Amino acid sequence: MEDEPERSFGFLHINERCGKPRLIGVTEIRGPYYTPLGKRALLDILETMGAYIDIFKFSGGSFSLMPESSVRALIDTCHSHDVLVSTGGFIEHVLTMGPEAVDGYLKECKRLGFDVVEVSSGFIAIPDDDLVRLVEKVRNLDMLPKPEVGIQFGAGGASSVAELAADGVSDPSRAIRQAKRYLEAGAHLVMIESEGITEQVTSWRTDVPARFINELGLDKVMFEAADPEVFSWYVKSYGPEVNLFVDHSQIVQLECLRSGIWGTKSTWGRVVTYKGSGKAVPSKVIPVRHIPNHPKARGAV
Repeated sequence: MEDEPERSFGFLHINERCGKPRLIGVTEIRGPYYTPLGKRALLDILETMGAYIDIFKFSGGSFSLMPESSVRALIDTCHSHDVLVSTGGFIEHVLTMGPEAVDGYLKECKRLGFDVVEVSSGFIAIPDDDLVRLVEKVRNLDMLPKPEVGIQFGAGGASSVAELAADGVSDPSRAIRQAKRYLEAGAHLVMIESEGITEQVTSWRTDVPARFINELGLDKVMFEAADPEVFSWYVKSYGPEVNLFVDHSQIVQLECLRSGIWGTKSTWGRVVTYKGSGKAVPSKVIPVRHIPNHPKARGAV
């Protein structure tokens, strides 16, 4: 991929962002789900904001309803802008069809050029050991497994608050144990489901994200935050380099917030970063550890 074009108004300061492949401040956007999204609309998004998008996610198995040529066009368009492509959580539907269907699904994902396979189980009861095996299988196929964990059974299907409340929520410690096993099995990042935390609840469980971050590290988790009020809270609470999933329609608003150039009453002018002045550090002073620039490799985030 050619170097990104120079930003307009480049003389104006914005918060510095790591270049791709990013390990922090990763942004995943939702693709076709609530509305169709084809190559031409995606090109508009990537030509203007592609530098800030790391992963493009098909949701709800939408790719299984589309012509293969359209799926390939979306994947190729993302790759031409250095954006990885994720399957979304469709594998939990495929799991209900048996092992042969799962094997066929993963091989087809590989053939079509998907980079990331989300391993989710919001609607099904399945042993943790089986999900670990799936993570390892995805890794062995040279794709990136991205497991999803949460505290709410039945999450992800726009269920009502009353329906989810009737099922109750699980102790976050179980989801944290699951996440640790998935990371040990080769997952590069774990998605934290929003239901039960900031979505479909009467009051936010702000203690839960803190527990995930404290136990796993900010760079190992991504939070579902497809609501401006939610992603603003995450940036306010954990800084502009928190990993977030938003709708494709929200990428400009999120990046204005991350970069510190705009915001709401509670965030305007308050989101900042400090990467150092660039001056030489005296030899007797121990420098602050910095994040090195990693060589660009396909499949790294």
